Amino acid sequence: MTDKPVNEMSFEEAMAELERVVGQLDRGDVPLEASIKLYERGAELKARCEVKLKEAEEKVAKITLDRDGNPTGATPVEGL
Repeated sequence: MTDKPVNEMSFEEAMAELERVVGQLDRGDVPLEASIKLYERGAELKARCEVKLKEAEEKVAKITLDRDGNPTGATPVEGL
């Protein structure tokens, strides 16, 4: 587990750590208290990944196309 705060992680960092957390929990060789902390960390990581995916979806949705369907730029996303 990294010491980097979840809210500062990129999607890739959060996903990689989430995979490690899930792997540890799946093995079942972690004491109960540590499992609870891992589960909580996993929930934070999952939420971070969802936020980053939503941001990406909004950016993609704002890409403008010309009449031939080619990208011409992006419309600013409000609130980002």
